[in-house]
Amino acid sequence: QVQLQESGPGLVKTSQTLSLTCTVSGGSITTPYDSWNWIRQPPGKGLEWMGAIGYNGKTFYTPSLKSRTSISRDTSKNQFTLQLTSVTPEDTAVYYCASLDWGQGTQVTVST
Repeated sequence: QVQLQESGPGLVKTSQTLSLTCTVSGGSITTPYDSWNWIRQPPGKGLEWMGAIGYNGKTFYTPSLKSRTSISRDTSKNQFTLQLTSVTPEDTAVYYCASLDWGQGTQVTVST
């Protein structure tokens, strides 16, 4: 079973860049034809798919966040990373990385 673990700061200030890393074990992020996703859930709201990076490094983003989102990977570490720029309190959420399996999620709060 593939395991995913999110890591990164739990508190970010408004206008800064949120950076999270997902470390994958029990599987490779280059396995065809897997994709590796970032998903978030703001308090009291539903899940929002933010974007993904494919096994071949190709990236996909949801249109509403595309201008602020970047997903990259480090194949040597079997990790993929989310960067979200110019954050506001509306970006406060639990952030998940996922493929077929999900990480446990990490709370990120954006302070004013």
